[in-house]
Amino acid sequence: MIPGSHPVIQNRKSVLKALVPVLVFLLLAVSGLFYVKWWPYYHKALFAAEQHTIGGSILNVENTLASLSAASQYAISYFKSVWKAAVLGILLGSLVQAVLPADWLYRLFGKPDLKSTFLGGAVALPGMMCSCCAAPIAAGLRERKASVGASLAFWLGNPVLNPAVLIFMTFVLSWKFTILRLVFGVILTFGVSYLANRFAKHETAADEVPLPHTESGETASIFVRWMKSAAAITIHAVPAYVISVFVLSAIHSFMFPVWLEAGILAVIVFAVIGALFVIPTAAEIPIIQSFLSFGMGTGPAAALLVTLPALSLPSILLVYKSFPRKVIWFVFASVVGIGILSGLIGSFVL
Repeated sequence: MIPGSHPVIQNRKSVLKALVPVLVFLLLAVSGLFYVKWWPYYHKALFAAEQHTIGGSILNVENTLASLSAASQYAISYFKSVWKAAVLGILLGSLVQAVLPADWLYRLFGKPDLKSTFLGGAVALPGMMCSCCAAPIAAGLRERKASVGASLAFWLGNPVLNPAVLIFMTFVLSWKFTILRLVFGVILTFGVSYLANRFAKHETAADEVPLPHTESGETASIFVRWMKSAAAITIHAVPAYVISVFVLSAIHSFMFPVWLEAGILAVIVFAVIGALFVIPTAAEIPIIQSFLSFGMGTGPAAALLVTLPALSLPSILLVYKSFPRKVIWFVFASVVGIGILSGLIGSFVL
């Protein structure tokens, strides 16, 4: 027998060959998240506990005119806040497509069932990203044949179940806001994501498809595949992202009618606007704090509590090609509907 040709030895070599890229991915993910998210948020949590604030609102609702200056001011502030996380999102999203073994991901996230959805949401918790920064990774999961539910749970879970934001919220707003956000965040992340699988019935369940150990196009080196994946994300997604952020920045000054009297109409309006507008991670906290100081009711504030972080027009554009159209519309309608429900409950309990 040729040395090294024993089946057990060959199997160990194949496992090690698959394990090395996974370890490299984990190393980059942990180090990147530590630098971009975990360490800064640790200090921000201490600041929030002491000062009961995490800074001023990024919105300028006093200027009611759309202008190039208004667009530039908000867009610059926004991109200064998110650019590191956005780069990390593109990096990890491209690595998911190029490095992680497809059969491993398929086993974990491939089935359109509650287990895969739960795992997708659970993996999102340490990410702590906004919806735009999590979008490239969710798209990468879909490219690797992860189920609709698992990919959505990762995408939605990052912003709405962000542990750091929940801590900030408790110190700055109140524990009631935190509980409301947590309850509806769980419903969105796991309930809505799981139900969304029904809109993708044409997809074959993971246990009905042979697990791919080698795929066409994967004979190239990992570095080449990674570069191609990163270039594809940058070329096809980033321009639409930047343009949509700039458009929303240009009209943001009159998107939020803080003068609107509290009531069901105000809750509906703010729920829809919150689902379309784009903000950095945790920016909903000073925005809500600022709006409450203007005299806005707790109902619209509670609607923004859910919809502002969950979705945005730019984040939808980033994942639009990765999910069936019915799924995108279902998620948007669900976020708005749950935001309205949160607003109605919040008007009584907050």
